[in-house]
Amino acid sequence: MSTRIKPGAQLQAQEVEAAPRRMATWRKTMTAMERREAITAYLFISPAFLLFLIFIAGPLLGAIVLSLFQWDILTPAQFNGLGNFVKLFSDPAVGQSIVNTFVFTFWSLILHLGFGLLLALAVNRAMPAVLKYFLRTAYFFPLLMSWASAALMWKFALDPTFGFVNYYLGLLHISAPNWLLSPQWAMPALIAVDLWRTLGFTFIILLAGLQGVPPYLHEAARIDGAGIWHRFWNVTIPMLSPTLFFASVMTFIGAFQIFDPMLIMTQGGPGNATSSLVFDIYQTGFRSFQMGYASAISLVMFLVIMAVTLIQMRLSRYWVTYD
Repeated sequence: MSTRIKPGAQLQAQEVEAAPRRMATWRKTMTAMERREAITAYLFISPAFLLFLIFIAGPLLGAIVLSLFQWDILTPAQFNGLGNFVKLFSDPAVGQSIVNTFVFTFWSLILHLGFGLLLALAVNRAMPAVLKYFLRTAYFFPLLMSWASAALMWKFALDPTFGFVNYYLGLLHISAPNWLLSPQWAMPALIAVDLWRTLGFTFIILLAGLQGVPPYLHEAARIDGAGIWHRFWNVTIPMLSPTLFFASVMTFIGAFQIFDPMLIMTQGGPGNATSSLVFDIYQTGFRSFQMGYASAISLVMFLVIMAVTLIQMRLSRYWVTYD
């Protein structure tokens, strides 16, 4: 007695047999598509990757290698091992530069975040659009000046003989110091000049963050009876915390690499009162021609910036709110 296979069951069996072939064809097609997508992606990122290799990875590797040698540019390099680093940690001039850089960075961070937030809160209030545009432009304008022109302008302004700062203080019968030649006043003067020039960046960043705070949160807090201070501390600051974190990281990195005002306004003086790490690298490498030693100092600065930035990112977990 023969068994007759139903047409539906025969089609189902054929589909089962063809499924592996279709799967293999689909995998080949997807593999080819993925390969094309990967090639396209690599082509798009290749310019940035080449720039990274040429301007970041290459110089960093070169600095690491050069820090192990003694080289004055004019004679062949001599291998020195870790001698440059041993000398660095026992060099009082480098130690003073590190202290100066941290002092400058600390006050720069505090003043930029403090005054930047105050200005952003003031401009973010209800006011005519023309006035708001004028204030934004006025606060941001100094950042458009080059450091060289700003430093030269303030060097003349702080001159004790013909500078307008001491002139107007004299009209107020205030005894003004010799700002840039006084060990006590040279660093505060540079901090003030840096604040004048770069505050606009922090101000614009924080103003953008304030404008991103939803108004209904303040309205809800006001309905619940929260005062101005409570709304600021419990609504504005948490919502602004990612922007504050970004501004603090960028301000720290920029301040720790300060160089132009030290070079143009004080030459690191009086004594070493205003010498920074970057200024010390410049002096060591391009005036004393100790390229290996300058590379060692630059690597230490790079490691300090990286370590402090990582610490900031770690601590941000406890105070930055992204919700």
